[in-house]
Amino acid sequence: MLIVAALGGNALLKRGEKMTAENQRANIGRAASALAALIAAGHDLVITHGNGPQVGLLALQSATAPGSPFPLDVLDAESAGMIGYVLEQELANVIDNRRFATLLTQIKVDPSDPAFDHPTKFIGPGYDVAKARSLAGERGWKIAADGDKWRRLVASPRPMAILEVPVIAGLVEQGIIVICAGGGGIPVVEREDGTLIGVEAVIDKDLASAMLARDLKADMLLLLTDVDAVYRDFGTPAACALGHVDPASLQASAFPTGSMGPKVAAAIEFATLTGKIAAIGNLEEAIDIVSGKRGTWIDGTVPRDPS
Repeated sequence: MLIVAALGGNALLKRGEKMTAENQRANIGRAASALAALIAAGHDLVITHGNGPQVGLLALQSATAPGSPFPLDVLDAESAGMIGYVLEQELANVIDNRRFATLLTQIKVDPSDPAFDHPTKFIGPGYDVAKARSLAGERGWKIAADGDKWRRLVASPRPMAILEVPVIAGLVEQGIIVICAGGGGIPVVEREDGTLIGVEAVIDKDLASAMLARDLKADMLLLLTDVDAVYRDFGTPAACALGHVDPASLQASAFPTGSMGPKVAAAIEFATLTGKIAAIGNLEEAIDIVSGKRGTWIDGTVPRDPS
């Protein structure tokens, strides 16, 4: 079956790790091995990925370089190309006789989206509160706590349309494994004359992946991260892992906005609109998640109660 597999940022750079090229390549290598198992099982893949730590680091480097800093849409593209290159190479190292393509992906957003006035998306490294407040004052950042660290917040408008879908679909038809919508894609808006221009934002990768899976008529949306399942009351003594659930029984607002909330929201949307399955779980257990043995299945195939 055709699976859109979304790699979370924490699957590519583990929490607390230094953002070195060596660490990222090692993690991407492990991701490639997990994805290779799906391909060996006969599944076709379209792969998306996060970029929060990477695009934030590029923004820091750009801010300290001579001249004007590059805007976030350009850095989104740069990070997508960087991660896609390594992922494509590591996949080719473990999978024989398959072709791969990394595609920079423009995603149209609404310039009047209220997200531009209320940034919610974490990017970049974590800091202690004093350092974060100092940087926020110097650079005009919005910041918030992310676990025990503080990070920069940027706007995360809702995706409206994925402009490269026809190209992606054509590559999939040729048996090519496509890596696309990196970091949620490159956010662009349409001007009054019909031309496009990038905007300062980072699109949520999970919502973009859900839209892509719908557009491609994929059989499953697979959201891979560094936890084994979705938990109710995560981090408390009452924590309970969810197995197979009906999307109507879940509310994304019941899960943290900065971590599992967007994944649950994207999974509910895909499962509800398509009548198919969205699954969430640990990257290293991808093959077992797809077979229903591990992770959380948000199952849109469950008939709705007509009442």
